[in-house]
Amino acid sequence: MSFGLTFEKLLLIGLIAVLLIGPDRLPGYAAQFARFIRTLRDMANGAKERMRDEMGPDFDDVDWKKLDPRQYDPRRIIREALLEDDAQPVRPRAGSAAATVTAPVRESAYAQRQRLQREGRPAPFDAEAT
Repeated sequence: MSFGLTFEKLLLIGLIAVLLIGPDRLPGYAAQFARFIRTLRDMANGAKERMRDEMGPDFDDVDWKKLDPRQYDPRRIIREALLEDDAQPVRPRAGSAAATVTAPVRESAYAQRQRLQREGRPAPFDAEAT
C-alpha cells in the first residue's frame, strides 16, 4: 500500500518536514511516529491472533486473496450478470406434462430491452422515474 508515493515524493515530504519542524524537534517527532507505527502493527497482529483463536484451525485454510475487495471490478460483475441473463432457458413444449408444472420464465429488464429493440419497438419508459 504505497498510496502512489514514490521515493522522490517521500524524500520531498521528508525535506519539507525537516524545514517545518526544525532539527531540534525532528528526533522527538520521529520517535513518536515510530511508536505510532509500532502500535498499529501490534493492533494488526492482535486482530490476526484473535481471528485465529475464534476461527480455530479453519483460519489457515481461508484463501485471503480471494476475499480481497480490490480484486472486484464492478463492471465485470455487472457484465457477467447481464450475460448470465441473456442465456435463454429451454422451454418445454406446450403439449408435454412438464409444461404445466414449470413456472413462467421471467425475463430480465436488460433482456426485455434488447428484445424490444430487435423487434423495432420502443423500450419501456417510466415517467415517474428520476
